[in-house]
Amino acid sequence: MATKAAARPGFRCGECGLEVAKWVGRCPECQAWGTIDEVGGRPGLTVVAGPVTAAAQPIATIAEQGARHRPTNEAELDRVLGGGLVPGSVVLLAGEPGVGKSTLLISAAAKIAAGGRRCLIVTGEESAAQVRLRAGRINALADDLYLAAETDLAAVLGQVEAVSPEVLIVDSVQTIGSADVDGAAGGVAQVREVAGALIKLAKTRGMSTILVGHVTKDGAVAGPRTLEHLVDVVLSFEGDRHSRLRLVRTVKNRFGPADEVGCFDLTDDGIVGLADPSGLFLAHGGTPVSGTCVTVTMEGRRALVTEVQALVADSSMANPRRATSGLDSARSAMLLAVLERRAHLKLHDREVYAATVGGVRLAEPASDLALALAIAGAARDVAVEPGLVAIGEVGLAGEIRPVSALRARLTEAARLGFTTALVPAHSEVTHPRLRAVEVRDITDALRRGLPAPK
Repeated sequence: MATKAAARPGFRCGECGLEVAKWVGRCPECQAWGTIDEVGGRPGLTVVAGPVTAAAQPIATIAEQGARHRPTNEAELDRVLGGGLVPGSVVLLAGEPGVGKSTLLISAAAKIAAGGRRCLIVTGEESAAQVRLRAGRINALADDLYLAAETDLAAVLGQVEAVSPEVLIVDSVQTIGSADVDGAAGGVAQVREVAGALIKLAKTRGMSTILVGHVTKDGAVAGPRTLEHLVDVVLSFEGDRHSRLRLVRTVKNRFGPADEVGCFDLTDDGIVGLADPSGLFLAHGGTPVSGTCVTVTMEGRRALVTEVQALVADSSMANPRRATSGLDSARSAMLLAVLERRAHLKLHDREVYAATVGGVRLAEPASDLALALAIAGAARDVAVEPGLVAIGEVGLAGEIRPVSALRARLTEAARLGFTTALVPAHSEVTHPRLRAVEVRDITDALRRGLPAPK
């Protein structure tokens, strides 16, 4: 006698009612995100009022001490966190494999433990011996720093009960699984369950928790989108594996500004915070070289002086090559068209190469003017005036448009010894140690920033 197959759980869209066999993030019918939920569970029950956890209080009488930042003693990490870790907060640190997430957190955990706060690191990707070797190599050992290698959620909770840490680091949340949830570790259901349990534990014990997360091919945090909504702080760890520079950006922060950036230098001996990273982005040389120009870019609320380099060479090909490194290729192509059309610079039959120094990536339009001067200088084989920085957005009509935070940019340039700055017209910003030269369009900027060709 054939037995009836057990009914498989189904999923239904809350917007259009479409039923699908498995969970998906986006409904195939109405294209809505996050509306697919499991059906077939217990029917809805009528909820009645019950006992409260704590009585409501006037907001002015609630003490603030429980939500104050506690420094990690890693200055650049404290900068992006808004001053440190808040007790009971949950931080999600996401980044590409091999960028240095584990190294940064081990170093920070050792400094936290050295300050008298017990810290527990739970690793699910490496063995305890591997992490111990790395910690010894970067001198990140402390008496109050505990380490455990676990991949089961129940075991992680048991480790927390045994150690009672003030700070918990889980590396990574995608490697931890729960036996009560179907699916392999790293799946949507597993990540949601693990993150939810750890967040509840952190809030209950007042324990600061840092979750390491993976990223997808396009750089987004892997797993359900609700993970970013549940945590208090989301940090993005970025960096080119061929460069020493690492940037930690604040994507979300419930306890501080959400536009901060921390800079780190990844070396063989560990990772070191860079309080003054501008030196990494400048090529120091004796005599001026054609095809180079310096600009000041804003990374969050931090001003960074960065050098842009360009090389223009004759080409025998029908379609001359254009290549960029650290710059937006589409915006670079637009600047080439503006230089040829508005500044009458012949570039259509020449190869153009443009790059930044130090592996930094320039995405904001304020670097347009510096790139234009570098390309024009390389094409004419003349160098920009010594001690000059260029700040401004270039429009398709050749006009130089205003940029934000101009005073902070000029202050950083003056601190590093620059004496002249090309800025957009009508900026009306002055600086006691730097001469601001206002330029109206690209032709005016080339005339003031570049000497006459020989």
